[in-house]
Amino acid sequence: MALGTGYDQQGCYLARALEVVGERWTLLILRDCFYGVRRFTDLREHLDISRAVLTDRLETLIAAGVLTREDSGGHPEYLLTEGGRALWPTIFALSKWGERYTSGPHPSRIFSHTACDTDIDDFGRCRACGQIPGPDDLVVRPGPGTNAMHRSDRVARALENPHRMLTPISTAVAPAAE
Repeated sequence: MALGTGYDQQGCYLARALEVVGERWTLLILRDCFYGVRRFTDLREHLDISRAVLTDRLETLIAAGVLTREDSGGHPEYLLTEGGRALWPTIFALSKWGERYTSGPHPSRIFSHTACDTDIDDFGRCRACGQIPGPDDLVVRPGPGTNAMHRSDRVARALENPHRMLTPISTAVAPAAE
């Protein structure tokens, strides 16, 4: 019997969720959307992803109601919907799992609750007020460690400094001098 390509024979909601977010690259696209990346070219450049794969993943996320595509000054932008924003705890938890159980030349990211100016813990809880803030109430900044990849794209440069989550990257950093 041939191995299936989907989870349609699985009768659970985890399988249904994986149909939307389980493809390679999808969670990284969503991570970047939380960081404020909205434009196709920025996603493509930061992720080093092919145009065809990125187009396919964005179409899937739009069809599933995770992202919307809106025109902004003649350029399409991809924005997280309410359903997309609800994926933040999953993205955060997987990132923290990766920090703890994988190794590599990448620095961690530290998230701070904007209302308290206090770092959140590994479970997403503010250490000062005890709340679990949503992504729109967080600032992300580089943590300890060195980035051996030395990325220089617009997104990587923006994330070298504290950056409010969901704030468009296009307004957060000027392009590099040529």
